[in-house]
Amino acid sequence: MVQKDIPTLRVGLLGFGSMGRTHTWAVRNLPFHYEDLPFRAETVGVCTTSIEKSRRVCAEFGIGAAYDNEDDLIARPDVDIIDVCTPNVFHYGAVKKALAAGKHVLCEKPLAISPKEADELAALADKSGKVCGMVFNNRWLAPVLRAKQLMDEGRVGRVLHFSASYLHNSCMDPSRRAGWKQDKTICGGGVLFDLGAHVIDLMTWFCGPIVGVSGMEQIAYPSHPDANGNDWKTNADEAFYMTCRTASDACGTITVSKITQGANDDLFFEIYGEKGSLRFSLMEPNWLEFYDATAPSSPQGGTRGFTKIECVSRYPNMVFPSPKAPAGWLNGHLESMRAYLSAVAENRPFVPSFSDGAEVQRVMDAAYRSASNGSKLTEVQR
Repeated sequence: MVQKDIPTLRVGLLGFGSMGRTHTWAVRNLPFHYEDLPFRAETVGVCTTSIEKSRRVCAEFGIGAAYDNEDDLIARPDVDIIDVCTPNVFHYGAVKKALAAGKHVLCEKPLAISPKEADELAALADKSGKVCGMVFNNRWLAPVLRAKQLMDEGRVGRVLHFSASYLHNSCMDPSRRAGWKQDKTICGGGVLFDLGAHVIDLMTWFCGPIVGVSGMEQIAYPSHPDANGNDWKTNADEAFYMTCRTASDACGTITVSKITQGANDDLFFEIYGEKGSLRFSLMEPNWLEFYDATAPSSPQGGTRGFTKIECVSRYPNMVFPSPKAPAGWLNGHLESMRAYLSAVAENRPFVPSFSDGAEVQRVMDAAYRSASNGSKLTEVQR
């Protein structure tokens, strides 16, 4: 049997924190999980803040070339894709340079630190003819894909209201040294940029554009030690609370927090429509709950009630592990990477796009403007 000719996609990775590690794992493990991929892929170079760190990463993870200057990696003629996993404030410059060099670009959320920057990057991506995508990995969890399928089939009907939250406990210890995600000068925002981008993307994907928000931010622990152990005044929100209205007049709430005692990685949403409702919790990643209001009712209840749908690892193209195997957090990143690289190999648009990233950026900007104005209802500017 003659194997069909498929392209080898060479990835240049910018940054190697937890997301750089995750993306490297996903690229390398795709052949174990999927058959008949339309590409081969390898991470051929990595750029970090020092050549020593980059060399350590290359030695440990089998990456070919180490860099401490992203320009050198972006300029390599054999690199097809630039994968941006740097702190938020550096996304704008890196993406612009990658597009100018004729590369496809995959970017971690948020796309940028302001709507102006995000809109510019989205416009450049549209003009470039390159495949550009956002890493909104929670879209690619099996229960979330099933929820979107049910909504697209009309099983939920017109959405009336929703509630979504993403809760961590990572800012609960005031003696813990602050990292870049707690420093607004590097992150560009606080927990709203970090966890909120995921939730806003999901609710926009499910319920349509958010047109107005009221926001309130919270800093529970105003002082932390910095990287050198010196006293540092917290300048990024540790929790953020939003009420929202969509273009179709659905209303909802979004809560994101890193000061939630007992939380781990608690992403949760409820969507209530005229015909049905959906519930999902990332801490129960094998299940989607669906209420079908069109099911028969009776004095004893008929067949109505929330049904737990067994989503586990049921991805259409995944062959390993078994579709009955329990799901894990990495599944979303793995499926996201497969979908993006497939789009590059087949030269077709990818969703979520930079335009989706810019949309999230505009909502976050409106939320911050509202919080600074006494939580006044604020229009999302487009």
